[in-house]
Amino acid sequence: MDKRLLTIQDISCVGQCSLTVALPVISACGIETAVLPSSVLSTHTAGFSGYTFHDLTDDMEPILAHWNKEAIKFDAFYTGYVSKAQIPVILKIMEETANPGALRIVDPVMADNGRLYTGFDTDFPAEMARLCRGADVIMPNLTEAAFLLQEDYRGNNLEHQDYDEEYIVGLLERLMGLGAKSVVLTGVSYDPKLLGCACFDGTKIDYYFRQRLDAQMHGTGDVFASSVAGALCRGKSLIDAASLGADFVVESMKATLDDKSHWYGVKFEKALPWLVRRLEA
Repeated sequence: MDKRLLTIQDISCVGQCSLTVALPVISACGIETAVLPSSVLSTHTAGFSGYTFHDLTDDMEPILAHWNKEAIKFDAFYTGYVSKAQIPVILKIMEETANPGALRIVDPVMADNGRLYTGFDTDFPAEMARLCRGADVIMPNLTEAAFLLQEDYRGNNLEHQDYDEEYIVGLLERLMGLGAKSVVLTGVSYDPKLLGCACFDGTKIDYYFRQRLDAQMHGTGDVFASSVAGALCRGKSLIDAASLGADFVVESMKATLDDKSHWYGVKFEKALPWLVRRLEA
């Protein structure tokens, strides 16, 4: 039977991130994709100025009531950028609209490069940890992992890194202690030429690395998380889904490298045929 996934996150009308990535990417994976926007922005917030923002928290409960009236259910949930006030409602949505065995996939979007995103206060990570509890998969980057665990962030850049494999293993174990069933930790590197992720299912740790491209682009985290969510719904294993996601990010970045005017996102659309072929292989 075909699966239906609900993704809950913001939508930027312009800018290849959040829902404008999740909807086409997960749909390309062959999964029916329902959406619940947490907020609407005219553009994303990185590099644009004067953008508009409209919070949609007040719409969530009436939407849930209508879904319950129509007996609408979901086989998977994938959350991204949400607010603190929305987390209790999201947990309620998951509880009331989940089919038996529904996957819960959480990308705890809140921080990068050692800092919380603008608009999140110091209490937010504790609320995000509530959303991670009981999730089948959480996908934090190194900064988000540190905030979830209320630990100091250890840097990761081309010049130096303030951690070793022992630290990453311990980080994965402590993240599992939040109550998630498995973890995909992104932005992991033991070699300045390589960048990748570490996957932990509670029993075994698997790594996947790709050559680090000399570029930083907006939206790569959303491209990764969305393709991982789609692949998991297709029945891929954790490491297979994560490696597919990492490869899809690289393909999307390669499609963007030659266009210096396209600074606001990655041209993931150009790589969607590659994604479909990879899933069918």
